[in-house]
Amino acid sequence: MKRTYQPNNRKRAKKHGFFARVETSVIASRRRKGRKEIIKK
Repeated sequence: MKRTYQPNNRKRAKKHGFFARVETSVIASRRRKGRKEIIKK
């Protein structure tokens, strides 16, 4: 019998990784708007 939890690093990163967090931040809204410069220096 297979165990319940079968970890998958890619799936995990897609859900909880850095870029997943970025998507719900200011950076995401700026990217959607089509800003050339996302983060001001």
